[in-house]
Amino acid sequence: MPTEDAPIPAAVAETSLWSGHTSQWVHFWYYFLCILLAVGIAFAATIPAIFTGGLAYLALLIPLVMWLIRWWATKCTTYELTSQRLRIRSGILNKKVDETELFRVRDYTMEQPFLLRLVGLGNMTLITSDATTPTLIMRAIPGIESVREKLRAAVQNERDRKRVRQMDVDNVEDGASLH
Repeated sequence: MPTEDAPIPAAVAETSLWSGHTSQWVHFWYYFLCILLAVGIAFAATIPAIFTGGLAYLALLIPLVMWLIRWWATKCTTYELTSQRLRIRSGILNKKVDETELFRVRDYTMEQPFLLRLVGLGNMTLITSDATTPTLIMRAIPGIESVREKLRAAVQNERDRKRVRQMDVDNVEDGASLH
């Protein structure tokens, strides 16, 4: 029979700090290609349309379906930052949920390439000690600077709560002394 020597600490309520999606701007060139393809198909279909009654315009469904699949896949990927973990949900038909505990985040980098910065977006790369997801990339996130600050504070709070510290070990070459 289990003994109750030490009381189990009460679970800390997990709160949502931020939730968002990757912006569709990340696919600008793909969408541009779809538009060019649609224009090319429409142009090429005008001559046969005179003889076939417009049946060649059905080919315009190809770039439209390409556009919709990419849009839907991006829209179905959500990021949720809570006080304890980062949760990524993705998938159109098959759903996948990937969770990374915040105390496992070792480092993070925010970058804003020129074109994304023009529309107020940025990328965040997280280096974690998680076995399944050592590198996590969140692309084209709106308000990336505030997300970075929320992530930074949440990571530090979770490390303090769990009493976890990261140990940095420098590489020492063979034969070098440790004086």
